[in-house]
Amino acid sequence: MKQKVYFKTFGCRTNLFDTQVMLAHLKDFEHTCKEDQADIIVLNSCTVTNDADYSARAYARKMSALGKKVYFTGCGSNSQGLKLFESGHAFGVFGHDAKEQINTLLHAKEGFFHADSLAHVDSSIVPLFVGKTRAFVKIQEGCDFKCSYCVIPLVRGKSRSLPESQILTQCQVLAQNGVLEIVLTGTNVGSYGKETGSNIARLIKNIARLEGIKRVRIGSLEPSQIDAEFLELLDHPILERHLHIALQHSHDSMLKRMRRRNRTHSDRQLLEKIALKGFALGTDFIVGHPYESESLWQEALQNFKALPLTHLHPFIYSARAGTLSSTMGARVRGDVAKQRLRTISACVQEKNHAFRMRAQNTPLEVLVESYKDGYYHGSDQYFNPVVISAPRDLRAQWVRLENYQVQRERSYAAL
Repeated sequence: MKQKVYFKTFGCRTNLFDTQVMLAHLKDFEHTCKEDQADIIVLNSCTVTNDADYSARAYARKMSALGKKVYFTGCGSNSQGLKLFESGHAFGVFGHDAKEQINTLLHAKEGFFHADSLAHVDSSIVPLFVGKTRAFVKIQEGCDFKCSYCVIPLVRGKSRSLPESQILTQCQVLAQNGVLEIVLTGTNVGSYGKETGSNIARLIKNIARLEGIKRVRIGSLEPSQIDAEFLELLDHPILERHLHIALQHSHDSMLKRMRRRNRTHSDRQLLEKIALKGFALGTDFIVGHPYESESLWQEALQNFKALPLTHLHPFIYSARAGTLSSTMGARVRGDVAKQRLRTISACVQEKNHAFRMRAQNTPLEVLVESYKDGYYHGSDQYFNPVVISAPRDLRAQWVRLENYQVQRERSYAAL
């Protein structure tokens, strides 16, 4: 009887894709979606914050105490994998560069620790995203930015792009297996193609020529990576009417301390230009970074409120060993940072509702992904949640909604 393997994935979309790569190579073992039935646990870790590290360590220890055979991989493999291995909470530790050898690794008779080389580029084609009509497709790995707070370049390595032919084949295979929406992901997707003279805009145009893919979404872009060629792409029908542009802050003093390439005035100009095209706009934002004084915060908040944002992924600053910011003084108290996070989150929630109210005469193009509690759930072209009541099964279908209600947290339609 085959041993059963359960995958626990922490962190970002790139980690989700990496888990699918491992699943595609799981030849001699049985995948299970039920943790309690597993003989083996493969923990794909995230290390972007202290909380992420803690969650991964705690899970590894819990599963080990339950008698599971734990394999530890992902972004935390180099930074905390050795301690887990030496303490006996992980039987095996391996980096991103070994995930395609997972079938062999799970056959190991003795425990091991394999450090990540930080230079690997995937060569696998994932045949399907288990149970999904939306799939993540990795297009690049690593990051050449040197933001003062960020540990990711230390655990993912320098930026390197996957071959375009491989990406297009991956998209085509997924489309043939029922995937309708592709989400382009990576550590820093806007740097795609810089080694080959290509770019993400040209890649998306080529994906649009494939049969079956209805919509393309981009995980996240840096403001400095949005050029004239990309702006021309905004009129292309395959592009989701939502962009996530990582600003990280709204005060130039903080952006300089963070060693960011963007600045507040140009950020606002860029977002306003894209918003005029009818796009919903999201961003990442860090509160509580060292030197974020109260007076500076108040100026930053006024700048933030002027931005045409509809979605937000906020973080409370977390000091990471090996980063420049971790050596800085002038720390912000945790309760102050939490209040700042709540303030900007509430602001964007209001902006999102106002955006949907203004656009309520626009038909919604919804990809229905699931059925729960009597309703069908999906996302519209603006990456907003939609629930639908219908007498027929709508799962894995595109639905055009011309009559719907704009509610506080989502939109609702009855068919």
